[in-house]
Amino acid sequence: MLLDFKNLKSERLNNFKGGEKYVDAVMHVDEDNRIMYGALPPGGSIGLHTHEGTSEAIYVIKGNLKALYDGKEEYLSEGMCHYCEKGHTHTILNESAEDAQYFAVIPNHK
Repeated sequence: MLLDFKNLKSERLNNFKGGEKYVDAVMHVDEDNRIMYGALPPGGSIGLHTHEGTSEAIYVIKGNLKALYDGKEEYLSEGMCHYCEKGHTHTILNESAEDAQYFAVIPNHK
């Protein structure tokens, strides 16, 4: 199955999961996965949340992000991947001066 993110609809998710500002997201969602290209502006964040029944891998395409994973800081730059296992808690913050772009896969664990 081909997913052409250039031709999928983008949506703005304000205060995503209780975070600051917004995430511009292009997503494919089905019963098994959420596959997402996201852009997070400077000062934006994805709110703190626990992955219950899912996990998440976030690959940084452009910019720098900070993840708080179970309360521990991880600094991410282009080419790095953050992984949040099922049952763990994380948040993502863009503390840089430019938009951060990333690709995320969130599989459902049945």
